[in-house]
Amino acid sequence: MNPIAILHVPHSSTIIPQEERANIILSEEDLADQILKLTDWYTDELFFQEDGRFEMIRYPVSRLVLDPERFEDDESELMAKLGMGVIYTQTSEGKQLRDPVSPETRERMLNQYYRPHHRCLTMAVSSILSKHGKALVLDCHSFPSAPQPYETDQRKERPDICIGTDSFHTPRRLTELLRDKFIAQGFTVKINRPFGGALVPMKYYRQEKAVSAIMIEVNRNLYMDERTGDRLFDFEKIKQAISSIVSSIVEKSHNC
Repeated sequence: MNPIAILHVPHSSTIIPQEERANIILSEEDLADQILKLTDWYTDELFFQEDGRFEMIRYPVSRLVLDPERFEDDESELMAKLGMGVIYTQTSEGKQLRDPVSPETRERMLNQYYRPHHRCLTMAVSSILSKHGKALVLDCHSFPSAPQPYETDQRKERPDICIGTDSFHTPRRLTELLRDKFIAQGFTVKINRPFGGALVPMKYYRQEKAVSAIMIEVNRNLYMDERTGDRLFDFEKIKQAISSIVSSIVEKSHNC
């Protein structure tokens, strides 16, 4: 079966290649703390689908190396003002993560990590679009149960599920359908809170309505111990719920 949707998983990896570790000035303990706080733990497992309707594209290294969800140009990226643009220079607490990156190093890292990942994502979307006339990108994330210092939304009350939308690429019916499915399963849901937006390959961004996108963020306290990174007993239950909801809304979206 040809895929009809992309599961994009940008932040689940904890891998930091040795050549990149040398440029991070944190101690091993502090680096481990940042990995614990900033990794979207187990999202590649939570969103995994066994059938052939889905293609999962998983970023292979930690976002602390380079973040594929940011705009490549820091002038276009709001988080760059906090030292968390495409290549982080600050931690989640605003401490120095690495020395300023030279233009040469920046270009090398973009060519090594960012651009290959986005080429892969673009090719996958293009393939689905050519076969089916439309394509859907599900941007798969998790978020901490308490706001981190760098986050814009500092409200303590957080939902179980955050749905992120894009005004151009997210059909209202898709948002409503996904929200209602999660609520029916007993989850609390907010739209674009505490995080908003949904990633679309730049080739199609704000240009091609046939490419739809929506972000699903899962509160980590539903499935893991945030102090240790260990899975909770309910992990499989949460995974099954997400799997059934994603499968259902993708099928309905495709048949609309």
